[in-house]
Amino acid sequence: MKLKFTIVAMLLLAINILHSQEIKSPKFGKGLFNLVGKDSSWTMKIGFRAQFLGTSTWQKGESNESDMLIRRSRLKFDGYAYSQKLKYKIELGLSNLDNSGTSAYTSNSPRIIMDAVLQWNFYENFELWVGQTKLPGNRERVISSSNLQLVDRSLLNSRFNIDRDMGMQLRHHFNLSEKFIVQEILSFSQGEGRNVTTGNLGGHQYTGRIELLPFGNFSNKGDYLGGDLSREQKPKFSLGAAYDFNNNAVRNRGNQGSYMVTDNGFFETNINTLFVDAMFKYDGFSFMAEYAKRDATDSIAKNSDGEITGDKVQVGHGLNLQSGYLFKNNWEVSGRYTNVELDKDITGKNPENQYTLGVSKYIVGHNLKVQSDISHLQIKNDHNELMFRLQCELHF
Repeated sequence: MKLKFTIVAMLLLAINILHSQEIKSPKFGKGLFNLVGKDSSWTMKIGFRAQFLGTSTWQKGESNESDMLIRRSRLKFDGYAYSQKLKYKIELGLSNLDNSGTSAYTSNSPRIIMDAVLQWNFYENFELWVGQTKLPGNRERVISSSNLQLVDRSLLNSRFNIDRDMGMQLRHHFNLSEKFIVQEILSFSQGEGRNVTTGNLGGHQYTGRIELLPFGNFSNKGDYLGGDLSREQKPKFSLGAAYDFNNNAVRNRGNQGSYMVTDNGFFETNINTLFVDAMFKYDGFSFMAEYAKRDATDSIAKNSDGEITGDKVQVGHGLNLQSGYLFKNNWEVSGRYTNVELDKDITGKNPENQYTLGVSKYIVGHNLKVQSDISHLQIKNDHNELMFRLQCELHF
């Protein structure tokens, strides 16, 4: 709580100083204000965003549940230090859901730090990233939660994503032809997830991703934005694949999920996750597809004597298909189909199918928008669920 108060107090003080000096802020959506060193050896853009969400769910034979909350609330800092080839990004999560997950593995402290990463363009098209940030996994996870086409990400992402971790990433891109671009990422990380202070409990995590863009780059980095807000004048397409290997993982979803505790420490097993995804955009139309598959060397956690503990690796596969069309008045209709099938013999969970229909009004692009969607969740041999959501996004 003291840290949150300090952060907010510093931000208010900085705004007050800038206001007293009558320094103009950037246009809406470009940050609260930008700082530049006198010798131009450093810059800092400071931004803030918040999501206001209302949700209502119905289950057959159950009472209706509804709630309202601040889904996300973030402070963001980025710029360069010493050289324009050395960039940085820091993002702090202030809402309860942003920093939830307090445990002995995070020193019983809120997980406020989302990103803290240095990005060094050390040679031509090579970049070295060091710090805590998103791993190069499925496309939907790497897309910022402020730039989503629907209110939130899919069930596939919640079951299979590899999220953030502490480590290093080597990034590179090159042209096969005048338009055909290839992008590669190699990552080495701790393998325990974000803000973990207990160090490496199992092995490490290794991730590789490759992307093919045969028609060149998307406008405004649109391959990682929901919807075709740029209304691409020519077809744009990106095909990506990623493979993640978590050696001796001690959590049941790789670097996510529950820790698999045993009578003599932690159950360790190798976990493999494969992602294949694609993004297509043209003249207001967008389509995104994702496939995920996870398996493990041994999916059932055991004590030293072979007794089953009850912890199980969430192995299985999922498919997510999502599409939308943006009208010229900046209204968009979108739809999504998600199928998740975890191995029932191991996890005991039935297959899930979810159908979602969404409507969005982009007032100032993704920086100020109102989104609503309704979803029907079908769980085999279980209750179906209907969910309605309404959300407003504000991003300075």
